[in-house]
Amino acid sequence: MLNIRKGETLTDRRGVLCAIKERNRDRSLAKKRKRCYSGIGGQAVLEGIMMKNKNAYAVAVRLPNGKITVDRQEISGSISSGVVGRIPFVRGVFNFVDSLILGMKTLTYSASFYEEEEETKGDGVLNKIFKEKTEDVVMGFTVCISMLLAIGLFMFLPYLISELVSRWILNDSLIAIVEGVVRILIFVLYVLLISLMKDIRRLYQYHGAEHKCINCIESGRELTVRNVMRCSRLHRRCGTSFMLIVMCISIILFFFIRTDSIILRIVYRLLLIPVIAGISYEILRLAGKSDNLFVRIISAPGMWLQKVTTREPDPDMVEVAIAAIETVFDWRAFEEKRFGRKNMPAEKEQADRKKDMVSR
Repeated sequence: MLNIRKGETLTDRRGVLCAIKERNRDRSLAKKRKRCYSGIGGQAVLEGIMMKNKNAYAVAVRLPNGKITVDRQEISGSISSGVVGRIPFVRGVFNFVDSLILGMKTLTYSASFYEEEEETKGDGVLNKIFKEKTEDVVMGFTVCISMLLAIGLFMFLPYLISELVSRWILNDSLIAIVEGVVRILIFVLYVLLISLMKDIRRLYQYHGAEHKCINCIESGRELTVRNVMRCSRLHRRCGTSFMLIVMCISIILFFFIRTDSIILRIVYRLLLIPVIAGISYEILRLAGKSDNLFVRIISAPGMWLQKVTTREPDPDMVEVAIAAIETVFDWRAFEEKRFGRKNMPAEKEQADRKKDMVSR
């Protein structure tokens, strides 16, 4: 028997009880069901999100006027999408390069909505020389410079510091460990410093929105703003975790470099970069599909660091992430197949989203 308070109708009371039952049902389902690997990934861009599924990606950007624009593209000419993309350890190297190129491309695309349309003299010269290939040339040059800076900052600088320390430490094994620890400290310090920038903080919020959406789908929840906001902003298959795994794997592999020649030490480190990337990719892939004790242990440091590289997003940011996902991924079919539950019709879902927006 329902106890109705003064001023409360029977319909209102039943609505509250239904909401409570729905919440309890979601909690019980969350405890019983296991996470399912969706295969989708993404990246935060300037005032937006890029989501990738197989050979397609979509970039959703919140325009200055408040509207959301979505651009969907097919990936062509990618090495990682061929036979090489199915070879363990080898695929990680090419996936890493493809991710860098795609990340730069989508970041440039999102920035184009917020920059002045005034062509500089340098742009004019490049357009005359390379014509329609100007964008690809600039993108390739940017990726190369980024990789060189990353190698210099996270590889050669720690090595130089360890060489300075070697004056007081005579044990080669201990010097190798010192080099690895310095590398991790430089990376963490870099992440902390850039997090102080206002634009980067907003980027981290969109990063959190990306993770929340993927967590929402992989836990079997309907992809609504309300459900996404309740999900975790941390995810094991994250670029932050990948970079930290790279740092740890480099400690192990560099530990076995034994030569007195400084040139050979540098050459061996450069040659081991693809090996490190391949191993790290497989570990990250395993972390996304498994949930055993070993995976939880190796994923813990990356998850901790994600508390810096992600921030709680606004509902408006979540809407952008949802728009990107729905352009390249049929989450309703995925959840029906993996969790055996039919989702609400798209029309009803859109109506519920409008109610959420009105209530905010």
